[in-house]
Amino acid sequence: MLEIELKVMVESLDPVRRQLDKRHAEFSGKVHEHDVYYNAPDRDFAKTDEALRIRYTDDHAVVTYKGAKLHEYGLKAREEINIVVDSGRDFEQILDRLGFVKTAEVNKWRENYRLAKAAISLDAVDELGTFVEIELIAEKEPQSAAGQIRKIAEDLGVSGEPILASYLELLLAKRSKVQP
Repeated sequence: MLEIELKVMVESLDPVRRQLDKRHAEFSGKVHEHDVYYNAPDRDFAKTDEALRIRYTDDHAVVTYKGAKLHEYGLKAREEINIVVDSGRDFEQILDRLGFVKTAEVNKWRENYRLAKAAISLDAVDELGTFVEIELIAEKEPQSAAGQIRKIAEDLGVSGEPILASYLELLLAKRSKVQP
């Protein structure tokens, strides 16, 4: 499965929220997501452009592997594999025992919407600000999915340069500039 995503930083989520309401987007809830990222003992994910994350929400934990970003679609696209685990804490212990190293933690409050087949997230990310993400899963024709995402963004009034970096990459870059 290939995740195609547009991420744009916005000053305020309110105008996008109003446009979603106007278009009768399906609101599926607001959730706090606490993401814990790990690096492999045998290779540096920052160099291979991969990610391994455990995401905690109120009621479950999901382990996600993300492959290297593909740049041919003009948006962020990458392979993503998810599994639900009974205990994120136990999975973290397994990773620790295998030599994986905790890289960073990202906290965000996410409002989730569906509009047609697109997942739309309004995110408030600690230390970074507010963002809109529009995502489609492309089984086939990723170019078509990228075009659909751009059209949805235009309809919702979401504009700006697409951010190809992950929240983890943005956070690490910001922290490296701040530290003496």
